[in-house]
Amino acid sequence: MTDGGAVQRGAPPPAAVELLRALHEEHGPDLLRYAMRHTHDRQFAEDVVQETFARAWKHPGRVAGDRGSARSWLFTVARNLIVDDLRSARHNREQTLEAVPEASTSDDVDAILDRILLADALASLSPEHRVVIVDAYYLGRPLREVAERLGIPEGTVKSRLHYGVRALRLAREERGIVR
Repeated sequence: MTDGGAVQRGAPPPAAVELLRALHEEHGPDLLRYAMRHTHDRQFAEDVVQETFARAWKHPGRVAGDRGSARSWLFTVARNLIVDDLRSARHNREQTLEAVPEASTSDDVDAILDRILLADALASLSPEHRVVIVDAYYLGRPLREVAERLGIPEGTVKSRLHYGVRALRLAREERGIVR
């Protein structure tokens, strides 16, 4: 804020503001072309130019000399900003995209593949183990009904179910099914 015509503390004097405005008009387009040529990213190039002039604003004495030294200083700052960005972790980890990718749509490929692998794992079991697992788990029949249907004691169904599930778990792991 100004108080009775006094200049705000920390702000450059009006002559410096005019100098920076003139430098921006004279060198701004060239700096932008320079940054575009080295970054191939219009938005980032504009950021480089903006930051270059922000630094000139903070240090008006550095650009107050002749036109050539001011231009050299501005281009050096712009080059250093570009190099710093290239060395940054952000640059090494982020990838820019020309267009936003389409939202992925859900497909049933994983589920179908799991079913195929599970069918293969079931086929690797002995017929005795496979039939009790299918009846009890996939058809939802009670153990008593499975025992009656197969004509074997209920305890035998429980035993076959226990060992069949263990064998099925191992067969699934061998095929890469982890769910």
